[in-house]
Amino acid sequence: MRLAQRPRRNRKTEAVRQMIAETDLKVSQLVLPLFLCEGASQKQAIQSMPGIFRYSPDLILEEISRAVDLGVKTFDIFPALPENKKSSSAEEALNPQGLIPQTLQMIRKKFPEVTLITDIALDPYSSDGHDGLVKDGKILNDETVEILAKMALVHAQAGADIVSPSDMMDGRVGAIRQSLDQAGFIDTGILSYSVKYASSFYGPFREALDSAPKFGDKKTYQMDFRNSREALREIELDVAEGADMVMVKPALSYLDVIAKVKAHTHLPVAAYNVSGEYGLIKAGAKAGIIDETRAMVETLYSIRRAGADIIFTYFALPMAEWLRKNQG
Repeated sequence: MRLAQRPRRNRKTEAVRQMIAETDLKVSQLVLPLFLCEGASQKQAIQSMPGIFRYSPDLILEEISRAVDLGVKTFDIFPALPENKKSSSAEEALNPQGLIPQTLQMIRKKFPEVTLITDIALDPYSSDGHDGLVKDGKILNDETVEILAKMALVHAQAGADIVSPSDMMDGRVGAIRQSLDQAGFIDTGILSYSVKYASSFYGPFREALDSAPKFGDKKTYQMDFRNSREALREIELDVAEGADMVMVKPALSYLDVIAKVKAHTHLPVAAYNVSGEYGLIKAGAKAGIIDETRAMVETLYSIRRAGADIIFTYFALPMAEWLRKNQG
């Protein structure tokens, strides 16, 4: 065959493929979500997330130490609270002596160089299991935003570098920015879950926090998975209100949305490789359907290729190990 162009020439050796690879992924772009529980010496397995645990504050320090040794230095911390700490008004979210603030102070003291992100939403603290306050079966927006702004300030005072509202209430980024600035926390960043879909892929996460809604669903505040133009509207609003970074969640079923968001904003774009996506790879590997490591690598590179600058993933540590071995 007389062919002027043979694309296979650019794939013929590993060295050539490495030289012209279009997408790179660095360990510094990985964020490790961590689940925190009360007590001491507690390491509680999460059945639907093999290899992932809830840690008490003393053991979470050990997990962070292991991550730092692998080059992972950014952590997003979620609390798993007992039912007696939850209420319809979610007042524990504002407790400066609560589980999250106290643990942030411990981490900051031992690891001053790491970046600490905290989740801003009421579902871990609510007896209703919703991200906002509930009245007569309706999720209240403005009343919830008032609490979220105070909650973000509690976390900033305890040492959070970045607060990350995941609630999807209207106007919460602006209220949080105002709350932080008025208290002098002008350097505390806001990473907004700007584009968070009402997804079926959150199940294992809700098991980890025991935070599933006690009634109904979250479709009145989380986005409809059929929509993508709406995502750009959400991005524009959060940018105008003072967000420093924006997120798309979940990642894999929304790679097209990540690409659209990346093209639409100059802010850093994060994507959350969520618990259900993690669980599918684990289950597939256990069933012998796929190779876990190869599926992990392909998944995270695809999220990066779509345009994500930052990837939240439960695979952060094994991926960091893989990058160390394969990137020289």
